[in-house]
Amino acid sequence: MGHYFSERPGAESRPGQADLVLPDLHLRLETDSGVFSPERVDLGTKILLETVPPPPPHGDLLDLGCGYGPIALTMASRAPEATVWAVDVNRRAVELTARNARAAGLDKVRSMHVDEVPDDVTFQAIWSNPAIRIGKAALHDMLTRWLTRLAPGGAAHLVVQKHLGSDSLQRWLGEQGWRASREASRASYRVLKVER
Repeated sequence: MGHYFSERPGAESRPGQADLVLPDLHLRLETDSGVFSPERVDLGTKILLETVPPPPPHGDLLDLGCGYGPIALTMASRAPEATVWAVDVNRRAVELTARNARAAGLDKVRSMHVDEVPDDVTFQAIWSNPAIRIGKAALHDMLTRWLTRLAPGGAAHLVVQKHLGSDSLQRWLGEQGWRASREASRASYRVLKVER
């Protein structure tokens, strides 16, 4: 059947919808089986979007592990002049994000597979509800790959459940030389801010 972090999920397509409701934004998003949290916008994602500071108004922004796009579309809505790179290993998710961005009229969202982002792009901000369930080694490799592409002065905001290792992830980030601080804590989720 495959996981939502598979490149081509084996789950049979079952299109659906999920509502993203935030104080400044209300979007109805297309979803499908084989992607992360297809029935509703995940609570961790909502907590991230309700607590993260506004994104930089210009430059390149990254939604790492975009799923069907709630984070990328929020970034694009809040920073309409910025380019938002919505990346995922799951090609079904990438296609859904592209469709949801078009439907919302957010034409500065670039939805693509993680391996298609040009190497010379650096990011003013990274927002992510990272795929913790890929395993610690794969998670560390993923974060190392993308956090090193933060532009000077840029910051990443990651939301992680406490019982899925948010505190140990914060320690590991510090051991790698990143400044990692807890920006918010709500309903067993932590929002971590990561800077160079």
